[in-house]
Amino acid sequence: MRSPAPASQFSLLRQRRFAPYFWTQFLGAANDNLFKFALAMLVTYQLELQWLPAKLAGLLIGALFILPYVLFSATSGQLADKYDKARLMRLVKTLEIGIMALAAWGFLQTWPVLLLACVFLMGLHSTLFGPVKYAYLPERLSEAELTGGNGMVEMGTFVAILLGQLAGGLLIAVPVQGVRLVAAAALALALLGRVAAQAIPSGPPCDPGLRMNWNPFTETWRNLQLAHQDRAVYRSLLGISWMWFFGAVFLANFPVFARDVLHGDEHVASLLLVAFSVGIGTGSLLCERLSHRHVELGLVPLGAAGMSAFAIDLYFASRGLPAPVQRLGLGAFLAESAHWRVLADLSLLALFAGLYSVPLYAQIQLRTPPSHRARIIAANNILNALYMIASSVLAGALLGMGLSVPALFLVMGLLNAAMAGTIFVLEPEYGQRFRTWSTDTLGWRR
Repeated sequence: MRSPAPASQFSLLRQRRFAPYFWTQFLGAANDNLFKFALAMLVTYQLELQWLPAKLAGLLIGALFILPYVLFSATSGQLADKYDKARLMRLVKTLEIGIMALAAWGFLQTWPVLLLACVFLMGLHSTLFGPVKYAYLPERLSEAELTGGNGMVEMGTFVAILLGQLAGGLLIAVPVQGVRLVAAAALALALLGRVAAQAIPSGPPCDPGLRMNWNPFTETWRNLQLAHQDRAVYRSLLGISWMWFFGAVFLANFPVFARDVLHGDEHVASLLLVAFSVGIGTGSLLCERLSHRHVELGLVPLGAAGMSAFAIDLYFASRGLPAPVQRLGLGAFLAESAHWRVLADLSLLALFAGLYSVPLYAQIQLRTPPSHRARIIAANNILNALYMIASSVLAGALLGMGLSVPALFLVMGLLNAAMAGTIFVLEPEYGQRFRTWSTDTLGWRR
């Protein structure tokens, strides 16, 4: 039974129906990113691997992490509809402990192949957790709480990305002991996540009589067909998938952007993640207030416009920056006024991405039947994975052809404008809701 709507989205953190779940997903996201970013930094700054150039390391790591979403999302969606979600989360967190123990060995032995295998396994862990993560919310929250709850999860996820990647970058940079510190931190986060999952309240499964289809290809196709039956839901899936296509290019290229364009060290790369994560967390939290505690699709066009505007300006902000004799540390980087425009562009780009994505997630949860909700979310994860793999391939191809990282960001800003315009033409509801929202909220009148 759902509790009365709390005074604000932050009040959910004091309630058992939300808090243990929030911290479980928070710690998992932090661990994913501590591990992945530490590995990317290890390859970019410390190892010289002929078979894995530093310029492509982030893209390969991202692709390996996403691949399990394509292969196993359909199965994980069935599991989340068939079984108690709290029990599944505990099992997934137990799996994470084993994977991080293996990764710790890989760091201690400086064994890149094993670490890349663990990237794939952590992707599997996240694949199993994904449908449970989003299908759990509408079972525990009312419609008035759904936007705020999703905003909290989105904020928490990107703050966890920030803290995880910041910790990974800082720890791996410690002389001599860096790999040991990363190994210990990853294992500790996995254990804490399992403790948090133990407190998640159990609930009845949505479809206990569901017959499992273990063929990932036929079940994937079935899930996509199921999602396609509701046009508004399917458009939301495509919109979210495009956001991950867009965002993955930026996240994967921060280390190289910091090193080759901004001429900074590992701490500068971490600062870019701070700006991006704080931005998207802020945008996600703003959704509840701007939407007046309802699912408001009018925020989506606003978010898309901001994403394109600041991605394009980031290209111009990063042109012609002075090249120092040696790499800039954090203090020297911040002392250059031109770099503040870069940070502002990243922060605002991410803020508008938060405004764009949260209403789409809430729309899917609200309009999907409970008995099929996890499978629809699995379909979303499949599409997200396909789009992110495509973004890695496209970004890798463009960089391989000699395109600079700032020019790649410009291409993404222009593509985002084209894709968003196409979606809004195909689904006029977005434009109609934006006009209504802007009139009611901002007082615009003809």
